[in-house]
Amino acid sequence: MNIEKNTHRQLRIQNYSFVILFLVVAGFIAYLSNEHNAQFDWSASNRNTLSPTSIEFLSRLDKPIHFSVYATEDNTVRAPINDLIERYRREKPDITVEYINPELEPVLTRELGISINGEVVVDYADKDEHLTEHTEQAYTNTLQRLARSEQRWLSFITGHGERDPSGVANHDLSEWVQQLSSKGISGHSLDLTQQPSIPDNTSVLIIAGPQLDYLPGETQIISDYVAAGGNLLWLADPGPLFNLEPLAIQLGIKFQDGVVVDPTTTVFGISDPRVALITQYPRHPITNNFNVLTLFPQARSFKLEPPENWDSTVLLSTLPRSWAEVGEVKGEIEFNQGSDIAGPLIIGAALTRKLTEQNDKSPSASTANNQTSIAQTQKIQRVVVIGNGDFLSNAFLGNGGNLDLGQNIVNWLSHDDKLIAIPAKIAPDIHLELSQTSLIVLAFSLAIVIPLSLIASGIVVWLKRRNR
Repeated sequence: MNIEKNTHRQLRIQNYSFVILFLVVAGFIAYLSNEHNAQFDWSASNRNTLSPTSIEFLSRLDKPIHFSVYATEDNTVRAPINDLIERYRREKPDITVEYINPELEPVLTRELGISINGEVVVDYADKDEHLTEHTEQAYTNTLQRLARSEQRWLSFITGHGERDPSGVANHDLSEWVQQLSSKGISGHSLDLTQQPSIPDNTSVLIIAGPQLDYLPGETQIISDYVAAGGNLLWLADPGPLFNLEPLAIQLGIKFQDGVVVDPTTTVFGISDPRVALITQYPRHPITNNFNVLTLFPQARSFKLEPPENWDSTVLLSTLPRSWAEVGEVKGEIEFNQGSDIAGPLIIGAALTRKLTEQNDKSPSASTANNQTSIAQTQKIQRVVVIGNGDFLSNAFLGNGGNLDLGQNIVNWLSHDDKLIAIPAKIAPDIHLELSQTSLIVLAFSLAIVIPLSLIASGIVVWLKRRNR
């Protein structure tokens, strides 16, 4: 009898222990699932998660982001937006989202200028911008624009046959300027004969392949701008310098005659040897983690002898088998010892100079004899010289990494280093394209083979059970 009581007691203890342990394990699992989230994206190119460059960019934003989604209760509108925003929230926890039904808030909707169902207002650093395109590229570009501390202006010198920043011709630069505009960098034309000074809000002055001589006064304005510490991008095509020789001397640039030719182009199916290929890049903020082929049609080379107080870095250097063809490029070409210039050749360089500025401050109470205190700050001047303008032209901007390189150069020149090398993630083709034969096999399998197999397996099972 005692054995039975002990047995029942042990059984009850075991049951209670099992229930308690089960609840503890269940609670622990629930805690882990709430505190720790693990997700795996097995789609092609991980298209359901943010690209590494977008994740890196988010890690550099030190302020919270708020998304206001103006969308009706229709889940077909809200769901894709929520899915995209959640990708950003997984990488930056201080992102907040607010969903507002425009039908219930008509006054607020009109005040904010909401025009479509599903429009999103992004707030960051006391600035906001509206979004109507729901892609990673659009969202990251918007955050890039909001992250900029101030408006960036590019001043393109015109009036001498330069490449037009708004022109649509093959040699113009409108597509590049549009890409920069989408990232918050604006460009405008500057005719020094009409406005004989460079605006103070100019972030970068651009000289893009002139075809006519500059007036002496114009050359002096540019030289004074550089001497005062202005940032400059000089795209110098082969040919004369059109009275910009003083600027070249000022920067320590000695342009060489001829056009760069590279026989390597035939390997890539390029018939014109006057295309310089750049495959390797130095360690520099412009080219960090940059490993994409870039093409420079009809480039010119130069020697780099920076003046005192200037530091220089060779950004673009051609392959050793290239050379500068001084004669006319036609038919079969070959290197001519004595006249042509052997490679590797410099076709792009970055120069920097530290400038000390003195800022007058108002007298403080502790300043004796009412003397004005002087504060010294250091400014870094940046200049990029490239012996080619075609690589950013409408005709060649889409080749290789030309666009990304052009954006990196402007970001660096305008001191927006943190926005460099953040290209938009391009989703791969998600459509399944099958040949006619594959379609026939697939249709035959689905319509005949699989149903017959199921029927046959059912008959076999039925016969086995019947014979038992």
